[in-house]
Amino acid sequence: MSRVGRSPIPIPPGVDVTVDGHTVAVKGPLGALSRTVAPEMALEIKERALTVSRPSDEPRMRSLHGLTRSLIANMVEGVSRGFERRLELVGVGYRAAKKGEGITLSVGYSHPVEIMPLPGVQLEVPVPTSVVVKGADREAVGEIAAKIRAARPPEPYQGKGIRYHGEIVRKKVGKTGKK
Repeated sequence: MSRVGRSPIPIPPGVDVTVDGHTVAVKGPLGALSRTVAPEMALEIKERALTVSRPSDEPRMRSLHGLTRSLIANMVEGVSRGFERRLELVGVGYRAAKKGEGITLSVGYSHPVEIMPLPGVQLEVPVPTSVVVKGADREAVGEIAAKIRAARPPEPYQGKGIRYHGEIVRKKVGKTGKK
């Protein structure tokens, strides 16, 4: 059996999980999420834990087993604790500013780049060189963070650009002059 799919998903206090056919709805202090899972997967709730089981050992069923369990576990974690991605702006004059719901990035272009969040995602700018993306849906948080990073990805010669917090950019050696 799948090691990921086999482990039960603990349901923390304050989180309500309901299974209606092939739809899983999770409601908690940070919001509510819903997802339709593969119809072959069997979901069972026992003693504040949800287990996912598969009907056979076919390769497709084995891959769906772990995937389904991971998606539901991310939903439970998202509504109870939430997800967060931090980005850093590195470069002279690179800065971010909060503008309504979205943010405005000044990253070396002739125009400012405006990013609007998806529903359920909050954007924060604690300092002008840092952006924090928060939300209950892990996919939406990652998508907005990737969109912000794509506005000016880090370049390998000077290291300027937008990078994830803790991301290491390997620098290349530039040209050398002739002797």
